[in-house]
Amino acid sequence: MGSVSAGAGFKYSLASDDDGRDFWGFARDARGLFCVSEDGFRQVDLLGCVPSGGLLAALDHVGSHRARPGNADLALLDAEGVEMGSYFVNDVAPIAAEASALGAGLVDVTVQLWCDQMLPGSDRMWELLRTGQLNRKGLWHPLDQQGRRAWLSVALWSSEYRRRGKGADVAPGRVFVLDGQQVHDVDSFYCAIGEAVNGPGGYFGWNLDALHDCLRGGWGAAPPFTLEWRYAEVARSRLAKRRAVRGDPATLFELILHILAEHDVEVVLV
Repeated sequence: MGSVSAGAGFKYSLASDDDGRDFWGFARDARGLFCVSEDGFRQVDLLGCVPSGGLLAALDHVGSHRARPGNADLALLDAEGVEMGSYFVNDVAPIAAEASALGAGLVDVTVQLWCDQMLPGSDRMWELLRTGQLNRKGLWHPLDQQGRRAWLSVALWSSEYRRRGKGADVAPGRVFVLDGQQVHDVDSFYCAIGEAVNGPGGYFGWNLDALHDCLRGGWGAAPPFTLEWRYAEVARSRLAKRRAVRGDPATLFELILHILAEHDVEVVLV
């Protein structure tokens, strides 16, 4: 991830996953990326595309089995063309192409592809990040359950980009403040702790195993540190679902406290 790149002005790029040297081109925009069909396949319009490599070669065979360049990495670019994050997409196959209204020499390419990582609603957070508007806490508060899950997925896929130029972890001993008033379910807990540790749009796990991994270091903060959990009783009442751990039932709230304590995090319940 560098500074201004050849992709400046484009939102997406594609490259072969099978051959890193086979770059498939840029696109100014896309329709259908975050729309899921019943069979998992998506029909995506890559708008204002500059096709090259395997994708360009496949356009000569649209309508035949030869129009299938294969698997790819689809990257999302910021305003300067720097990669913010990427998704692995399977079985990319162009099914139509026409001149684009977005600029001379550009092409609108319709492709079919399969991907289970691009959750509906993720495009909103990517756009906030791309335009520099992911700059204050609480932007995830109005989201519904599906929206919070999508928010967490983008927080994960963009975590390296958001921490570029920074060390892996802040100095030990920091105090992070988590707002339990906004914890309505387990996903909102992860949105809240990600934001508490890594700022707006931050990631610090999205399930219990991932929380364990983050607490081992390399994700913004490594123990020992202090977590000041405000409105903890509100969160406790909403994370009351029980799970069996080694045969003993415990609530999600209790499990989270146990994991934090296990990793030498001091939790102050306020």
